Amino acid sequence: MTDRAPVDHYQIQLRKAVHVFCAGHFITLADDLCEPVHGHNWTVGVDVEGCPDPHGMVIDFIALRDAVTAIVAGLDHKMLLPTANRFLAVETAMGPLGGAEVTVRFADRRWVFPAPECVLLPVANTTAEWLAGWIGGRLLESLAAGGTPLPGAVRVTVDECLGQSAVWERRAAP
Repeated sequence: MTDRAPVDHYQIQLRKAVHVFCAGHFITLADDLCEPVHGHNWTVGVDVEGCPDPHGMVIDFIALRDAVTAIVAGLDHKMLLPTANRFLAVETAMGPLGGAEVTVRFADRRWVFPAPECVLLPVANTTAEWLAGWIGGRLLESLAAGGTPLPGAVRVTVDECLGQSAVWERRAAP
């Protein structure tokens, strides 16, 4: 038996009603299978672990809230399209009526969306898993730009519907 002193652990959780976005997407389920376009009311939660600063905060709730709010707002009421999916061709061009359009092709299927209503994501698929990772990366960039480096860990949860979620986590190097 070892005589190890207990270690305190601190974590904050951010679950705000404003961190919900309504967006359309579809995913390739296999090399030759792509689901139909559909949408979700996605919810985003963030957990941050770390040591409290001299003022007793793991992270400033306001800075965290504002960063997550800005990211979520950019996804709301958009069509989420993956640009790194090897089975999809995603192209942006001027449409016949003069507005920019995004055309997506999968095998013999084709979709055309108004470009301002799309978010082109550098992910392989717009799954909850990859969305959580993309949101997490953007969150870390935003916090770093505001002078807040990665504390002990950041965890992003994305629910695509109640009871169905994915989690991405990044831990600071030891």
